[in-house]
Amino acid sequence: MLLPQLRRLAPLAYRGLSSQSAAAVPNSTPLQQTVTVVPGDGVFPELLDATKQVLKAAGAPLAYEQVYVSDVNRSLSQPLDTLMESIQRNKVALMGIMSHPTYGSDLASSSMRLRRKLDMFASCVNVRSMPGITSRHKSINLVIIREQTEGEYSALEHETVPGVVESLKIVTRKNSERIAKFAFDYAVKNGRKRVTAVHKANIMKLGDGLFLESCKEVSQLYPGIELENMIIDNCCMQLVSRPEQFDVMVMPNLYGNIIDNLASGLVGGAGIVPGASYSHDCVIFESGARHPFAQAVGKDIANPTAMFLASANMLNHLNLPMHGRRIRQAVFRVLEAGKCQTRDLGGHARTSEFTYAVINNME
Repeated sequence: MLLPQLRRLAPLAYRGLSSQSAAAVPNSTPLQQTVTVVPGDGVFPELLDATKQVLKAAGAPLAYEQVYVSDVNRSLSQPLDTLMESIQRNKVALMGIMSHPTYGSDLASSSMRLRRKLDMFASCVNVRSMPGITSRHKSINLVIIREQTEGEYSALEHETVPGVVESLKIVTRKNSERIAKFAFDYAVKNGRKRVTAVHKANIMKLGDGLFLESCKEVSQLYPGIELENMIIDNCCMQLVSRPEQFDVMVMPNLYGNIIDNLASGLVGGAGIVPGASYSHDCVIFESGARHPFAQAVGKDIANPTAMFLASANMLNHLNLPMHGRRIRQAVFRVLEAGKCQTRDLGGHARTSEFTYAVINNME
């Protein structure tokens, strides 16, 4: 039986969710709009600089409010509250990946605390085959939607006795229903036909069982969308053997982190897949695979495609589709030509060379 609160939520199913955004931005005029920029760690400050060059070349009417927060460069880091206030004020952010140090006593990273305090409950990553990139599988076009405020990433760990650590996995009906509804809304608004709930309810019968039950209840509000469920280990095998079978996938936090990276590898790697995180009124555009690539710092070798496409998605969200289309089409032209590819794609082009190629291919 449907829960009463789900019945009340039904009229909201079509509100503010497009192929690139889940929060409405009222300003549709070509006036300058302010975006929070978070450089991140590793190679991402360099990639954000390249992305700004591309946005400028596309003529995007943007102003930037830059806030640097880092767990590995604390002496340079600004307070997390400063970043939160900026994102809440501007409603949109373009963010590099923050490193999560394995040392120190803080169990929750700045990135984790930011997403939790802003209630950035949904991560959305569209993994698709791209022109000019050789991969084993063709015609991949799947969407990974991940709940990212609870699960194993709750930073609730303690050592009960020396040598014995307990880590708590938190699953709530409220958040499970919310992420399920987000996934079905996305499917409706983007003409998708099927949602796959990924879980391990055969073993974690209470926690993942609650998540799966919530997905089934929410699915009753969407008779036109098929719901299937798949155990996480089988899902990984199916992804590497027949990824074209997947459409929209929804899953808890840890599974989503793993599947984001696995699926990115199917289409060319972490450098080409954009992502976004959503709250009810803010959106953070970022790389779909969260790896800072620290070993590439200062070498001018990282692939900026993911951040370029994330910025194009951001422009769509800001009601600047023409500017976003210019960037997206230029990136695809460069990739399809195959003459300027970074090392991760088998080429020798530097980050700066790829950036100039994209700018030169804008129309």
